Amino acid sequence: MKLKPLKKEKNFLMISSKYSSYQNSKIVVLSAPLEKTVSYGKGTSLGPKEIIEASHYVEFYDEETDRELCFEKGICTLEELNLKKVSHKKSIELIEKNVLKLIEDDKFVITLGGEHSLSFAPIAAHCKKYKDLSILQIDAHSDLRDSYEGSYLSHASVMKRVFEINPNIVQVGIRAQCIEESNFIKENKINTFYARNIRLGKHGADWINNVVDKLNDNVYITFDVDGLDPSVIPSTGTPEPGGLMWDETLDLLKKVGETKNIVGFDVVELSYDKLNKISSFNTAKLTYKLLNYSFINK
Repeated sequence: MKLKPLKKEKNFLMISSKYSSYQNSKIVVLSAPLEKTVSYGKGTSLGPKEIIEASHYVEFYDEETDRELCFEKGICTLEELNLKKVSHKKSIELIEKNVLKLIEDDKFVITLGGEHSLSFAPIAAHCKKYKDLSILQIDAHSDLRDSYEGSYLSHASVMKRVFEINPNIVQVGIRAQCIEESNFIKENKINTFYARNIRLGKHGADWINNVVDKLNDNVYITFDVDGLDPSVIPSTGTPEPGGLMWDETLDLLKKVGETKNIVGFDVVELSYDKLNKISSFNTAKLTYKLLNYSFINK
């Protein structure tokens, strides 16, 4: 399946072909509208389209980095993967195949979802490229169940599948899990920074640097938007109170970008809400902020 770049009216940030062609772009946006195992709120299949549409109102200029990254590096937005009639397993394989091809073309890949289970695909692709890779997971949920509702590919099991190919996982913002996941974290010494413990100072006053210290030089970020507090992103599959706030999240991501090599990332679990556009806009802005931090030293 060869995906075509979207025209200005439908691409990320709505930028002209001069800065959004595949050939001229270092950055590629891949939309994976996967929705196979959502267990509460639905609408994640519309997430990529919502993020891209909302990005048309995000400013090109980033005041922190003092640059218009989209014009410096170029951002190509590919047409959506068609996953409607494709099985869950085949969908994951198709996403991984496409991400791997983009990496081989020396592109920095952003994968937009879609439910969190899809994140296994871009992570697996990046693991094939970077042998010393750490995965930074921003999330309300551990997603470490062996299976959920009969599916080992469930969104609630995605990080268990990731652990099986790369145990170098650092979790931030966790505040909902089952005892099976809690025990797995303890037994395998997974670096998990719980949201409540961050508030109480149990992860140290300088918790951001403590997170960064657990990461290898190369970092892939999987960002489930329910990691943020529902006051920031209310439209997500399973919103959990007590999440990360906007500024502290940006502080963390910026520190990672300043000190590590962010090699790619995904943003998942935005649910469509026609009555409330704040979640779509904030997710689009988050995506561009994270992109700026990924290139802060590049």
